[in-house]
Amino acid sequence: MIGSIQCGPGCPLVVIAGPCVIETEELTMRIAEQLVLIAAALPIEVVFKASFDKANRTSGSSFRGPGLDEGLAILDRVRKRTGLPITTDVHLPEQATAAGQVCDLLQIPAFLCRQTDLLMAAAETGRAVNVKKGQFVAPTDMRHAIAKLLAGGCRDICLCERGTFFGYGRLVNDFAGVVAMRTLGVPVIFDATHSVQQPASLGTATGGDRALVEPLARAAAAVGVDGFFFETHPDPDTSPSDGPNMIPLDRMRGVLERVLAIHEARLAGAEA
Repeated sequence: MIGSIQCGPGCPLVVIAGPCVIETEELTMRIAEQLVLIAAALPIEVVFKASFDKANRTSGSSFRGPGLDEGLAILDRVRKRTGLPITTDVHLPEQATAAGQVCDLLQIPAFLCRQTDLLMAAAETGRAVNVKKGQFVAPTDMRHAIAKLLAGGCRDICLCERGTFFGYGRLVNDFAGVVAMRTLGVPVIFDATHSVQQPASLGTATGGDRALVEPLARAAAAVGVDGFFFETHPDPDTSPSDGPNMIPLDRMRGVLERVLAIHEARLAGAEA
């Protein structure tokens, strides 16, 4: 359960979506309100995502966000105004308690998926936890992250596929690995945005190719997943983080409609 939303086989697809990082409250709210309209028109459940701090930027001089206190206050106002469940990523164990007071789902960044203290702190909040599979971790080895969360008392766990390192500056998706992760007994989310990243390809920032987001999401829908993660922005090229990988907000509904068509066709085939 993510707040009141159930995620898993037989449930509506969960779509985790929003900007990479909180820029301003006005923009964050604008994106969230548009996602509310999309959720009302499609058979999906939407969880709003935005980061209060991007602690893993390529360059130390890159924009990171408003910080813990201001960022969580903005997310709390988004939650109250839109009614959407909220998620954000936590990078330090000491951030978990505060984030858990606002967010329905805590996200563990891929680079930190093995950090025991962080996983345990997230588990102890009582909130659902979404662990992104490290770019360096075998799919079935994510069972160790699950075990740590269970030991910490967390029962609402998701795993998230976001690509695996393939040499330098490139990620690939192992869709057999997606199938393998689903055998671990928890829902699996496909992160189409971060799967198209090209780490550090812009020198002081990570690049990517947003044209590949929808094709990879379609492939994941055909294989079978329980939800999707998309970052979106009204003008991705002006976003201070992950702009090259984002779906323009005005194209978000169309992408979801086409991905849903494949998801529903797969379900119909399974039932035939």
